[in-house]
Amino acid sequence: MEKYKEYFTPVAILVMGAMISLSVLAAGGINLSFEKGMGDDQVVGEPAPNGDTAPQLTKDDYIKGNPNAPITIVEFSDFQCPFCKQFHPTVKQALAEYGDKVRLVYRHFPLDQIHSEARPAAEASECVGEQKGGEGFWQFADAMFAQQERLGLAFYREVAGQIGVNLAQYDTCVATRKYKDKVEAQQAEGVRLGVNGTPGTFVNAVPVRGALPYANLKAIIEAELQKP
Repeated sequence: MEKYKEYFTPVAILVMGAMISLSVLAAGGINLSFEKGMGDDQVVGEPAPNGDTAPQLTKDDYIKGNPNAPITIVEFSDFQCPFCKQFHPTVKQALAEYGDKVRLVYRHFPLDQIHSEARPAAEASECVGEQKGGEGFWQFADAMFAQQERLGLAFYREVAGQIGVNLAQYDTCVATRKYKDKVEAQQAEGVRLGVNGTPGTFVNAVPVRGALPYANLKAIIEAELQKP
């Protein structure tokens, strides 16, 4: 037995490591892309199967860029998600570079389990858009990502006032949760399409998961532009 003692500690370490790995896998695994800053915030549960391959635009969408652009970027996003904050300048860079060839559509996908302010911020953004249209909505969205650490009702109202909304109307809109159903409907659509984390993006019908670097997003756009 004495001659085997020198092997006991390394073997014990290996066994313990295997046990920890099995525990992690049982809990849902680790997304290694988080360490690269390219991951996405996860929502509990699996998406329902559906034959759709891309989101369908509606008259209620807020579109940034050319409404008739050949490339449509639909982003299912969460104002409290750090990866969404990281990806926000990336999609804006695409708009700047491609001009009339690209349009951006925002869809709400609040991850309530981990982001308590995501849904209130989403509903507040719609209350701003109600009065100030797409321009006001996008100003509000930019402010949420720019000062994500300040998310809260007081901050939403402050930004709304800076954008120039009627605050009495805004307060009523927020208090009655006027856009609760719209936010929930957009999230439900995302789940149907296979989105289970944020940002969850579609470039036309091409799904893009996580905060993809601009070079990768550009490659997808270029490939889509080459299609007949």
